[in-house]
Amino acid sequence: MDPRTDNMAFILENEQFFKTSYQEPHDGLASVPIRVRPSWQDVKVDKLKTDYSAPATHVNKTQDLQRSSATENGLNDRQCSEEWVLHHGIDTWHLSIQDLLKLGNIVMKPSKNASKQIELPAESVNEFEQKIQEAIDYFHQRIQWLMEGSRKMFGIIPGKNVGLLIDSSHLNCGPRRMDFLRGLLCLVDEQLCYKEKVFLMSFGTDVSFPWGYPKDINMQVLHEARQWIQEMQPRGGCNLLLALRKALQIQDLDSLVIIVSNSPDQTSDVLSDYLLQCTLGKNLKIHIVAFDSFGQTDLQLLADAVGSRFHCFSSWKEDEIYASTDIKLVFREVQKAIDILNKIKELRQGKLDDTCISIIQKISSEVAKIPTSAFLPKPPNHTAPLDIDIPNFSPRTSTEWLKKNGLRAKKMTLYQILAPNAYSTLEEFVPILQKTVSSTLLERAMMQFEWHDGTVKNIHVDPPVLYEYQKQLAKLARTYQKRIDWLTKGSRRLWGTICEKRVVLLVDLSLENAMHIIHIQHSLRLLLEEQMANKDLFNIIAFGSDIHFWKEGMVPTTSENLQSAWKWVLTLECEGSRNTLGAIKRAVECNFIDKENQESQGMYLFTSGIPDQDANAVHTYLSEAASGCDLQLHACLLTISEDNDRSDTACVLQDLAHVTNGRFHWFDDQDVIESDDITCLVSEMEKAVNYSKKCAYLVESLKSRTGNKDEIQPLADVPVVSYQKEKQKPKKLPLPKPTALTLARMGIRDDEEVKKDPNIKALLWRPNSAKADIPPAQPFKDWGFTADKKVKQKRQQKPSVTSFYTENGKDIGVVYKDYPKTKTVRKAIPFIVLPKEEEYCSTKAWLKKFGLKKLKLELTRLVFGPDCTHQKKLVPALHKKVSAKYCTIFPSVEINGVVRHLQFQPKELEEYIEQLEKTLKRYIQRLQWLLSGSRRLFGAILEDKVCILIDASSSMAPFLAELQKGLISLLWEQLRPRNIWFNMISIGESIEPWQECLVEASDQACQDAVQWISRLQPRGNTCILHALEVGDHH
Repeated sequence: MDPRTDNMAFILENEQFFKTSYQEPHDGLASVPIRVRPSWQDVKVDKLKTDYSAPATHVNKTQDLQRSSATENGLNDRQCSEEWVLHHGIDTWHLSIQDLLKLGNIVMKPSKNASKQIELPAESVNEFEQKIQEAIDYFHQRIQWLMEGSRKMFGIIPGKNVGLLIDSSHLNCGPRRMDFLRGLLCLVDEQLCYKEKVFLMSFGTDVSFPWGYPKDINMQVLHEARQWIQEMQPRGGCNLLLALRKALQIQDLDSLVIIVSNSPDQTSDVLSDYLLQCTLGKNLKIHIVAFDSFGQTDLQLLADAVGSRFHCFSSWKEDEIYASTDIKLVFREVQKAIDILNKIKELRQGKLDDTCISIIQKISSEVAKIPTSAFLPKPPNHTAPLDIDIPNFSPRTSTEWLKKNGLRAKKMTLYQILAPNAYSTLEEFVPILQKTVSSTLLERAMMQFEWHDGTVKNIHVDPPVLYEYQKQLAKLARTYQKRIDWLTKGSRRLWGTICEKRVVLLVDLSLENAMHIIHIQHSLRLLLEEQMANKDLFNIIAFGSDIHFWKEGMVPTTSENLQSAWKWVLTLECEGSRNTLGAIKRAVECNFIDKENQESQGMYLFTSGIPDQDANAVHTYLSEAASGCDLQLHACLLTISEDNDRSDTACVLQDLAHVTNGRFHWFDDQDVIESDDITCLVSEMEKAVNYSKKCAYLVESLKSRTGNKDEIQPLADVPVVSYQKEKQKPKKLPLPKPTALTLARMGIRDDEEVKKDPNIKALLWRPNSAKADIPPAQPFKDWGFTADKKVKQKRQQKPSVTSFYTENGKDIGVVYKDYPKTKTVRKAIPFIVLPKEEEYCSTKAWLKKFGLKKLKLELTRLVFGPDCTHQKKLVPALHKKVSAKYCTIFPSVEINGVVRHLQFQPKELEEYIEQLEKTLKRYIQRLQWLLSGSRRLFGAILEDKVCILIDASSSMAPFLAELQKGLISLLWEQLRPRNIWFNMISIGESIEPWQECLVEASDQACQDAVQWISRLQPRGNTCILHALEVGDHH
């Protein structure tokens, strides 16, 4: 802000300046008026400058010197753009193409059809071109100044006697009221304070104004204007026609500023006709401002119809400001300068229309081309060196972060909290009642609640515990919100979090992004400064139609390399289409050569559209490249225009990222639209909210059941009620221990009863609630009688003991030697260690050592086992099949058509998946080894002595070159390293062996074999039988 504006704001806020210290005059001077001059117009200076010749002694003084220099060269003139262009435009500075031609000399050659030729000095052309470049920079500085403060919101207010019409409709004074009022106050402090007269009016359904006529600008008037703006209230609709009717009746106004945020109640045709009729013959400038207006198109049509100035400000679309008159006129000068530069290029080629141009000096053919980015606004210190910040932690994806800080990891899920007080509903068949009886629920203490697996549990509700749980949920939700805020700041808003240690950046520089090259470069700058310093290796690849790379491969992330990469980024230009697949291939094949042996590798694709290639082709290549290794592709989508197919583009890139388990990030110039990192955090917060609502539901349900809310209180406040224990009846003595004869008689009697009635077994059971006079006999371990003889009990292992007599008479002592080993039913997940080196053996033999069965990783083995299969059995009393009770408790899986119980915990299943992934990567590595080199053509040579029969008939002529290359690779890759004895026989027109017998694969032998293979010629037919007989003799 200008220093005079700062002083004006300070004066308006300080009431001491409104108190005068003027003393009353003496009696002799009573007739002398206080104000001698009738007006200050004769001595008013519009452009008063402060003397800054003294050296700067403070930071504010230095800033004032910079403002003074900008004011002296006309950059910060408060003239409207029409007047400013007249004083600082291309034509005013004599930088047109006609001015350049005036610097040359006209030469006429003696001929009939001689054309006019102009000779220009090279120094003059270079100097003129440099001035054009300086003018372009000057215009951009002017545009930057126009996009600051109140000039950005309202443009430059023209005229000296200003009438200000302010839209005070309900839409304008709603949620955006504070921003709108701050903008108006800034307008008063920055622009209206330099005017001579001002008239204010607010309009909605009716109009309101603080004064009925224009007032001269002074401190008191500005103070009243600020107070009136702050007290402005909404007034219904937007009756702009009524406001114009009132304002056009005010005299002494030379400019009328109309600030509208809503669509006017009248059409643009009615308003334009009224304005044209009322302003006919008047010198009245009209300035229309669309401030966050939804009807800016109608307002622009109104401005065009009336011929007035127009300014557009939008808080959600910053590019709308370029439709404003002030900025449009300066941009027109920029375009003139660019056209002149193009004409200078034509001059260097020697021709301009019908005039021949010759430059008197040999000019180098390599003239630096002016990049498009030179004409775009740049952020401050855009080309300065990087300010590198080294992170002090290793970032993680939100999925990994939630594994440690999520609800399940913190044991904060609702089901984990309620599990100690949750009981399943029990249902049992009572034979004596001949029906199924379910457990009874005490409604005052317990409630039924649906569990996460769909079953219904009986829950004991403890309100203090649930209240404390809700507080912890709110604390966790605030933690998630802080992480979301962190993810939407700095370079993380543009790229997401860079979590890998080996990173390749793929930057889209197609021609579609030409007008956004500065934004892309600034995004790379933020990333290099904030997130790349703690990585191990990195590289940058830019792609359009062609692929450009900073380095051949990845290099360490030192400070020097980061600065070098930034300098390279500044030289990039946009061209061609979008060859995304070529850039990915370049990154994988040149930067991730040993990707199978490395971890934490990632590619970050920064693009604004879908690839040129078919999406299925890109998916297929990515899935093959990322198989068997830790490599992900993350897609960052930049939205640069309001396209209808932006959601389709997002879907394509999201699928592209998810092929390699990567993340998708979508943003525009305002905010993040969609991000996988933020989505999982929001999902976790929704879970927390859902759990909190369920807690509230449980407490409210308990209150409604008890009928008195005061009964539910913490345990500490509940009074202790004393009670007397019920007198229990003395237990009756047990029956005497039966003798052997009694046991035999009882067994015979029970056998006879069972034979008579097979259902009598069910009637032997009695419920515990039955009050029998004689209690049942206590069981003894020595009894050999069982109720069901058909059931074979497992023989329990007994410890081996040794008995001996002690010193006290006939007392016997026992020494235990071996205890029985307890055999667990559960099977542990084995830890797999596989060799990294490949072994020359058949795949069948290799799988016998490292197959899933040998490694004990078969799913059927882990699931199968005792007590895992529970089939329905027929209950005669019910006449139907009933399954085991805990079939509804343990999860069930179907293996080979049989339903079994899965008795593993989630942590064990995660370990099993981890070991399976590790084994799968090793299998893929083995498969890639078998498909590489000579093994792709001949397989793995397992024998120590081999004879190779080569078909050299005429039918092999198209494939002979590939066959020779494969045989040479076989010699040096398999036979020589393992010292295999070998021989080769050519089968063609005749049988030609290389040697008479098998020879050892030495260096000399392999070199001779290579020469013999290179002399093979295809001819004749194939005689396989004769060749096999010859090979058998070898």
